[in-house]
Amino acid sequence: MIWQLDLIILLIVIICGIAAISIRDLLGAAIMFGAYSFMMCLLWSIMGAVDVSFTEASVGAGVSTVFFVAAVFRTTRRTRD
Repeated sequence: MIWQLDLIILLIVIICGIAAISIRDLLGAAIMFGAYSFMMCLLWSIMGAVDVSFTEASVGAGVSTVFFVAAVFRTTRRTRD
């Protein structure tokens, strides 16, 4: 294993996680959540857990992100921030 690659992906996961909870725009937060899930998918595959990686890619980065984005587009804003 290349530990530098592991460290870079781990830092990106942490940055995406912090950004997903701190972004005030719901669409941006949903997209950052998808990026977080995709980076976790890469991290799982590098560690050798291919079955967990495939599940994270299909459910976390795929279906959940699509549902979040669809829910954001179906809501309306009451006030401008």
